[in-house]
This record gives sequence, structure tokens and C-alpha cells, in this order.
Amino acid sequence: MNCLIVTLDGPAGSGKSTVARRLARRMGLEFLDTGAMYRGLTAVCLDHGINPAEHTDRAIELARAAQLRFDWRADPPRLEINAGDGFVGMTDRLRDPDVTQKVSVIAALPQVRQLLVEAQRRIGQEHPELVSEGRDQGSIVFPDARVKFFLDAAPQVRAHRRFEQLRRLGKSADEQQTLDALLRRDHYDSNRADGPLICPDDAIRIDTSNMTLNQVVDHLHDYVRRRIGEGGGC
Repeated sequence: MNCLIVTLDGPAGSGKSTVARRLARRMGLEFLDTGAMYRGLTAVCLDHGINPAEHTDRAIELARAAQLRFDWRADPPRLEINAGDGFVGMTDRLRDPDVTQKVSVIAALPQVRQLLVEAQRRIGQEHPELVSEGRDQGSIVFPDARVKFFLDAAPQVRAHRRFEQLRRLGKSADEQQTLDALLRRDHYDSNRADGPLICPDDAIRIDTSNMTLNQVVDHLHDYVRRRIGEGGGC
């Protein structure tokens, strides 16, 4: 499987992060959570007193100055960011409500997207056996990926999944508020001018509403294996 990149795109709560991580583990590939990169920058902005919706220039300046890296020894790889005070692990901060509320603002900034798309492509060069998940992986970051998937589910199903995820992380959550936030994120992500959330024409679209996690992973795994058999690789 020399040089095999698999992309998973889809809206929040579609299960793509968990599916991508398990698929990567099963196939012996590495896993890239690109949403963590946007969430990490959002958290850094907020922790430095920068509201990206009100102080766009300062948010862009911080994003340009910050250094992002993953600790690939961890499972999943752990995001660390240096915003001038040394590298700090961001995992525990990424799903906090204030970050969730503002991440779409950061993700809609063309300058920030350009920085992170370039960073993700570098990661793809350094880690060419990769499952990469996000919202623009198959459409923008890795348009020539060997296999592309687009995972989706009904909004109520996605909201319930995200609600349960937050509860497992020990974070307070309200299911209706979670649904409202998810629908707002859908709108922002689908309507932004730069790198909007779309299903690439050559992606396999999968509705996970009535599928278990194992069923989704099995389905994707079988499909990737078939493509490899057809002559996989970049």
C-alpha cells in the first residue's frame, strides 16, 4: 500500500473522526484529524483573548505565527500548538463549547484555510499512507486521493451522537442546543466562499444514520481493499 491516501469528508456528527481513526488502525495507515487543527487555532485565539468574529486581523496574525504539530506516537495523534509560549497539548480543549461556537468563524477565513491546507498537504507528503478526515479533504486538500468517502446522517442523529460524545468527555451539554449549534455549523460550512463543505463528484456517499460504527468501518474497509486490488496507490 505504497502511497495510499483515503479521505473522509462530511458534516459534524457524521462519525467521520471515529470511523477514520478505526479505519486507519485496521489498515495500518496513519490518521489525520484536520478539524482538530481548526479547533486548535480557535482555542488558542480564545485563550489569548481574541474573538475571531470581532478581531479577524489579530486571529489571522496569530494563526500565521503559531506552530502546529502532531505527536504521531499517540493514538490518535495528539495536536500540539506553540503560540509563543512553547508547545502545548490541545486535546482536552478542542470540544469545549466556546471553541465549538467559534470554530466556523476561523474555518471561514481564507488566509487561515490556506495555511492549514498547505500544512495538511505537507503532512500528506511526510505520511503518504494516510486516512485524512475533515470537510474539504477530497475536494481541496487531496483532490487526487485514491479513495474518497463522504459520510452524512440526519441532523437529529448527528446531534445525538455529538451530545453523547460530549457527555463521555465529561462536558456539559444540552441536546437541543447541540442540534442548533450543529445546524448553524452546517450552514456556515456549506456556504463559505473558500473550501465549502461539499461531496466531491468522485466520492462514495454513505448515510450512516441507521448504521452502527462497526458496520460503517467494515463497509469502508471492504471498499478500500477492493480499490487496492484494482491497483491502489497514488
